[in-house]
Amino acid sequence: MNPQTTPASSPSATTFATPWGTLDLTRFPVDPRERLRAWDAADEYLLRHLAGEADSAAGVATDLAGRRIAVLGDRWGALATALARFEPVQISDSHLGRQATRENLARAGAAVDEARLRTTRDTPPERIDVLLVRVPKSLALLEDQLHRLAPALHPGTVVVGTGMVTEIHTSTLELFERILGPTRTSLAARKARLIFCTPDPALDPGPNPWPHRYALPADIGPAAGRTVVNHAGTFCAERLDIGTRFLLAHVPTPAAGDRVVDLGCGNGVVGTAAALAGPGAELVFVDESHQAVASAEETFRTNLGPDARAEFRTADALDPAVFAPGSVDLVLNNPPFHSQQATTDATAWRMFTGARRALRPGGELWVVGNRHLGYHVKLRKLFGNCQLVAGNPKFVVLRAVRR
Repeated sequence: MNPQTTPASSPSATTFATPWGTLDLTRFPVDPRERLRAWDAADEYLLRHLAGEADSAAGVATDLAGRRIAVLGDRWGALATALARFEPVQISDSHLGRQATRENLARAGAAVDEARLRTTRDTPPERIDVLLVRVPKSLALLEDQLHRLAPALHPGTVVVGTGMVTEIHTSTLELFERILGPTRTSLAARKARLIFCTPDPALDPGPNPWPHRYALPADIGPAAGRTVVNHAGTFCAERLDIGTRFLLAHVPTPAAGDRVVDLGCGNGVVGTAAALAGPGAELVFVDESHQAVASAEETFRTNLGPDARAEFRTADALDPAVFAPGSVDLVLNNPPFHSQQATTDATAWRMFTGARRALRPGGELWVVGNRHLGYHVKLRKLFGNCQLVAGNPKFVVLRAVRR
């Protein structure tokens, strides 16, 4: 059975045996029906290597006591929780991943030190003695973070990366080699692999190329020709994706005073287009990615100026702790259908249900999605109505009204 999809009824669905004890781990939001685990073979391989239990370690454990440890890209906190006694700093782009880490540390009876839970936008640690890297899905995010962390490394820093075989490519190794120093890989174990890198302080990797900026095309409505700012790891950071482009051509014009949410905002181009179409609207940009929210703020400010009214929030969908019922007039949404490497509609469903709760009566949810995903079925079930605004062979723009 694929380790990513162990049924929740199995004892191993939440129980993770590590060299430092057995942990009860969860993803976030916590859902007893969740079928996806909070760790995989790559996390396990790395921990076994550090403890000297993996073939790659030749029986020699890595001395972690008293060393300044940074864990980059820890997806659900499995690494930070297993190593909690060594007080590592976790660096994550994911709001959900950070919330899962808090939950998992609490489950393990470990102290939750907020100062050790940093985001990819926070100032990196000044010194790192052990850098552990869970290879992210985004090669751009890895490039950006290695550039940001490189000044904290020294010749004695131990750098170990981990990922599934399908996640580690020649380009991945080339990034480590170009930015940090000589790099090699381990043998594969349970379809996972380790990366070993020796920092070379004399290496000059050149400037960090992120963020990227580009101009939008001329045929997409109010945002035509405007500048987009993309920090590394943001969805389609180097170009405008075709789904968003289709929504931009049909973006509604909000009324003055409307509270408009760009939900799953990415680089913020959809919310920025709505603000350009309806200058009197109040925009709120929401994403679970810290890189995305930073991108959205720069895109918005670049096009509407520093004094334009807007909020920028890193959150899980329309979190009821942040968005009171009936507090929103319009939600614009291009929902993802992946969570890390897994294909799932759970995120879209949370976005849709959160939108219904947050919208005032008469408020609208506008969604763009691949035609084959069948979002109209979910929206009709949830809202009792769904209108096709526009469609082409690949995408549809749908509108649902809160009754």
